[in-house]
Amino acid sequence: MSETNNLKTGDKAPGFCLPDQDDKETCLADYKGKWVVLYFYPKDNTPGCTVEAIDFTAVKKDLETKNTAILGVSRDSVKSHQNFIAKQELTITLLSDQDHKVSEAYGAWQLKKMNGKESSYGIVRSTFLIDPEGKIAFAWPDVNAKGHVEKVVQKIEELQ
Repeated sequence: MSETNNLKTGDKAPGFCLPDQDDKETCLADYKGKWVVLYFYPKDNTPGCTVEAIDFTAVKKDLETKNTAILGVSRDSVKSHQNFIAKQELTITLLSDQDHKVSEAYGAWQLKKMNGKESSYGIVRSTFLIDPEGKIAFAWPDVNAKGHVEKVVQKIEELQ
């Protein structure tokens, strides 16, 4: 289990294939030649995760003009993702990482703390910007949902 994120700028992004909200296999390799915003979030339909998903949906069209795709990852089921997308009118792709192997590979699966005490393992909100060659261009290891998407967009504009 990953305690910290040891992926650094310039590292090759770990490859993966996961089912999306339509239960269609989606692989990182499908996005070769594109920028990818890969963001990990704890749970569908929770306040912070909803803010982040709505904010990413709001910038999706703009990012597509910048050759950038958005992929959200949580442990939620395909069905849960379908409900989340329908309820919040999301247009981004959500991937189901139920065995948390991809979250672990990216260091997003960590021992969480509640009130200063270690509680249980789960996804720590994190975002990775992957360049068209499949390398980590930038990482945000412990994200606060509010205002995060603006920082991601700013970084994409800076790096392109």
